[in-house]
Amino acid sequence: MALIAPSLLAADFARLAGALELIKSTGATLVHVDVADGHFSPDLTVGQPVIRSLRNATDLELDVHLLIERPERFAAEFVDAGADRVSVHAEATTNLHPILEAIRVRGAKAGAALNPSTPLEMLAEVIGEVDFVTLLTADPSLKERPFIPGMLEKIRRLARAREERRLKFAIQVEGGVSLERVEEMVQAGADILVAGSAIFHNESPRARLVELIRLAATARQTSKV
Repeated sequence: MALIAPSLLAADFARLAGALELIKSTGATLVHVDVADGHFSPDLTVGQPVIRSLRNATDLELDVHLLIERPERFAAEFVDAGADRVSVHAEATTNLHPILEAIRVRGAKAGAALNPSTPLEMLAEVIGEVDFVTLLTADPSLKERPFIPGMLEKIRRLARAREERRLKFAIQVEGGVSLERVEEMVQAGADILVAGSAIFHNESPRARLVELIRLAATARQTSKV
């Protein structure tokens, strides 16, 4: 069964407690938070204090995506702040091995993330060490981030590589997730779908999240989560 991870940054920041309650009320178990530094990613979002506050406010699993330069400086701090899962970009560091180890030794799941134009081959040396791989499926530099259709084949290729090497990492996709895309993403091999505006930028966020969860759960795919 594939999972939906609601992206908290798409919610109203003045009502984050309400957003967390909404997410939990649907039966979702993950909440996703993008940490961007304004350099690696054009956005500037939140830091360790917000993660620590979220940890104190919820028992949902905190999935933290670091879109920052030189993530080796801070990855461990986000685990210490309360993150259960931390993904770092292969493009942002030359020290991916020790970062993954620093995350896992602290008891969190370690993930590697790739921008849409980055080839899967960049993960060749660490693919056996990750708990999950986050594939960005929309251009992170754009304010409006539509799904890039060619990313479906990238998901399929990663799923095939996982099967061929008998690995058990989860495939997480982020960007352009919508009601219309869920089934094809899951069928391509995605285990976790990060959705933000598709949930919170409509009249009934709870109903939309419930429907996304239903679609993800019923699509045919053997999850590796």
